[in-house]
Amino acid sequence: MEKSIFVKDGTAQGVAKQRLIETLAAADKRVINDPYAAQFVIGAGLIKVMGHRFCVWLGERLAPGFHEHLIARTRFIDDLIEKTAADGVEQYVILGAGYDMRAHRLDLPSSLKIFEVDQLEVQARKRAKLSADLVVKENVIYVPVDFTYQSLTDQLLDAGFEHNKSTVFTLEGVSQYITKEAVRSTIEELSSVTENAHSIFFLSYVDRLLNDDPKACFGQGYPNAEKRAKRIIDLSASVGEPWISFYTAEEMQNVLTEVGYRVDQDITVENLNALYFTPVGRTLPESAIFKLEHFVVATKP
Repeated sequence: MEKSIFVKDGTAQGVAKQRLIETLAAADKRVINDPYAAQFVIGAGLIKVMGHRFCVWLGERLAPGFHEHLIARTRFIDDLIEKTAADGVEQYVILGAGYDMRAHRLDLPSSLKIFEVDQLEVQARKRAKLSADLVVKENVIYVPVDFTYQSLTDQLLDAGFEHNKSTVFTLEGVSQYITKEAVRSTIEELSSVTENAHSIFFLSYVDRLLNDDPKACFGQGYPNAEKRAKRIIDLSASVGEPWISFYTAEEMQNVLTEVGYRVDQDITVENLNALYFTPVGRTLPESAIFKLEHFVVATKP
């Protein structure tokens, strides 16, 4: 594989920061709760002092709706994992796990085997920040992979992954950082390793319109859409994690269907606004809607 699905941890820290900020909201106002996020965030103490409302206000100066976009994505995957686990899925593979804490913060059955896949150095940093009881949780298995000389399939199988058991895979916030060939080969490989079992695949992708027609990737009336789109792309590149791959819905569907998956959902935060934010009195106005990243759920019988 020409470029690993695992990138630097700058993005992982950024997402953990948004989970921390959301966790600071009052219990009846927050969309997700992550009591572990602060362990991975530089300046977590200051963020706690500033509080949820002020931190969200600061974020809106950069890009209105950015915080809610990431939190909606987090909650959407949370719901998917809890539902599939309740339905009896036996294995969960987190690709590019970074500082993901779903294995610990969600109410999942102990029978669910959870494989956290990432670079060895990222996993070492993560485990060093966790308390001993979390590190040794029996059903959580850390799978280090170096694509320069290791096979993802081989590493999973060596770690105890069972190819004949039902599995849910998540590839969250990664596809824009790696080549399309790397995304395709990863999906192909995981489809092959579960050839004789039911599997569910979640992945997110950035809409190609972000380059071609930025206004189409935001809600009506979003302020300075073209400028904000460029700022988001430039900010990611400035920390060494440039966005290099963008997709149309048809293109991503073809990638999945060609290896046996059926696309069941392809949605954005626009579809989740009423589901997640309205019930807690935080409905996003159209002028603060991000539609640049799509959330896809695909299944393979």
